[in-house]
Amino acid sequence: MFDILRNKIKGFTDRLKQKINLEQGQTEKKPKSQEPFLEEQSEKSDISQSPLPEEPPFAESAEPLEEKEEKIPKSEEKILELEKETELLPPEAAEKPPETAEEPSETAEETSEIKEIEKKELDRLKVEDKREIKAAVSATSKIKSFFSSQIALSEKDLDNLLYDFELALLESDVDQDTSTFLCGKIKKELLGKKIPKGKDFDNFIKQEIKKVFAESITVEHQNIISLIKTKTDKPFVILFLGPNGAGKSTSMAKLTNILQKKNFSVIWSASDTFRAAAIEQLEKHAERLNVRLIKHKYGSDPAAVAFDAVNAAKAKKIDVVLIDSAGRQDTNQNLMEELKKIVRVIKPDLKIFVGEALSGRSLLEQAKVFDKELNIDGFVLTKIDTDTKGGTSISLLHTIKKPIFYVGIGQGYDDLIEFNSDFIVNRIV
Repeated sequence: MFDILRNKIKGFTDRLKQKINLEQGQTEKKPKSQEPFLEEQSEKSDISQSPLPEEPPFAESAEPLEEKEEKIPKSEEKILELEKETELLPPEAAEKPPETAEEPSETAEETSEIKEIEKKELDRLKVEDKREIKAAVSATSKIKSFFSSQIALSEKDLDNLLYDFELALLESDVDQDTSTFLCGKIKKELLGKKIPKGKDFDNFIKQEIKKVFAESITVEHQNIISLIKTKTDKPFVILFLGPNGAGKSTSMAKLTNILQKKNFSVIWSASDTFRAAAIEQLEKHAERLNVRLIKHKYGSDPAAVAFDAVNAAKAKKIDVVLIDSAGRQDTNQNLMEELKKIVRVIKPDLKIFVGEALSGRSLLEQAKVFDKELNIDGFVLTKIDTDTKGGTSISLLHTIKKPIFYVGIGQGYDDLIEFNSDFIVNRIV
């Protein structure tokens, strides 16, 4: 059931997953390529922030001093000459102490102390700076790692994917307007939204698509059993209408089986006086279900048959009247006028359109005409168990915005189940 549409949606989610995985792979590479850059920056900042180099600041000037000390012994002759000259000077001048001789020693001691203090301070600052830089790099990496675990799809990416998805919906019997609407909603939901990576991705995408489909096909639900119970004046009248061969008579029999299990009494009106063997077909079902059938001969007025059935129900206090009608194409205006007459005379509580789920978009066009002419109240979709596409029900709900009361899932009387939107959504996503 709905295999084609389910496969189309799965194909879309798989392509979307591949695209997001590709985007995430690219974003995950960026933090790794930036980490060495951050480490280089930290090393550079260590060097740039240190006010002085690790080598002693006066190492270069120390070597020339040693060279001078080595040269002093070589100039002994000149020193002796100077001493001789000092001996010739006056005693006061000779006794005067050499002031410049002591200054270099005092300066060297002070310089060595300053060097040690500065070196200790530099070492301390380097350790603190490295800790701060490492902490900053670690925090930056964590932030980048968090954001790299999520990705937001661009509008261009979504447009390319949704174009193919819209074509897939059209192939699954979803009409053009509904397909465009669904793709627009999906784009609105996913555009700019942060999409997680890993095992949650599949569930995330499925939930987003389910949400879009559920919102698009959800209409006000009506339960036929509840409607019958709430009506005070009996009987409750239901008119079945639709194209030829859709399964109106069989759907009447299946609904009767449901009503009887709820302890409602039922009477039928054989208002299909046009199709050959239509009355005989109803008689067979009525016999099996033990239901009274009101019938006229072929060619009789369908509205008159329905009128007699309603009066019989009132006389016998029967709860529900089910009216069969001749199948007709939406283009047959004469037969449409017959249906309008039944509606005017009987004023049914519900007008149910019965259609084959296999009919595809042609069923949608028929339903539009019937709704325009008769203002139908809802649908019964038959043979939905053999529908491999699944787009018909989606188009009906979104376009006509009338509820699907029941769906036929087999040939037995019990093979009619109440419909809700989850019936479709859970099978296609």
